[in-house]
Amino acid sequence: MNAIKTIIVEDSRLARNELKELIKMHPELEVIGEAENVDTAYKLINELKPHLIFLDINMPEKDGFELLEMLDDVPVTVFTTAFDEYAIKSFEYNALDYLLKPINEKRFGDAVQKIKDKINSGEEEQEQTVNSYLLEESQIFIKDGEKCWLVKIGEIGLFEIVGNYTRVYFRDDKPLIYKSLNQIEERLPQSLFFRANRQQIINLKYIKSVDNWFNGKLKATMQNGTEVEISRRQSSLFKDMLSL
Repeated sequence: MNAIKTIIVEDSRLARNELKELIKMHPELEVIGEAENVDTAYKLINELKPHLIFLDINMPEKDGFELLEMLDDVPVTVFTTAFDEYAIKSFEYNALDYLLKPINEKRFGDAVQKIKDKINSGEEEQEQTVNSYLLEESQIFIKDGEKCWLVKIGEIGLFEIVGNYTRVYFRDDKPLIYKSLNQIEERLPQSLFFRANRQQIINLKYIKSVDNWFNGKLKATMQNGTEVEISRRQSSLFKDMLSL
């Protein structure tokens, strides 16, 4: 397999050096950058597009969770921290793993195996297309109040405008994010998502059935039972796209 491009995000230089020593034992990992704060990490991640980040949670000014909130596409994430109180919270974010400092050599090796298994599955080594669309397996970070999620794009069934926010439907959750539907649509994979009307974008894989509706419109019933009206203009595009 190709080298796993890795960025270390850690405010302590000593902790960064300790991580690099552990990484040296695993030549499949390649450190391509390191950052001592969230803003630097954000720039590095966007420029270098790593497969993996080792992310400290407790940092000055902004913490590791805030970094995830800033990213449009989140790499494989392994949290590192000296505070085990964060353990449960980190898994609410769907992090791949959690390492408690000081990091045990064997425990680190176990984490690396998880990383390799995930990347070998082919989910994370797909290259982004030049148009910067997200991939079906791309992860986005969602925060609504005290609750946080790290969700694959392909798991989201519906985006819906709610005032100045957009509601995101996945599994049994429906959090709100402070982004417009147009902002979201610009990044979504066009082969997977369809703008049904001004208010809603649907995931084609989550459509249960499509029926004729009034005035040349269509109505899509999603797997969770939600009914989405496809506007007349979009109904024509939808029929052409699916050769209906």
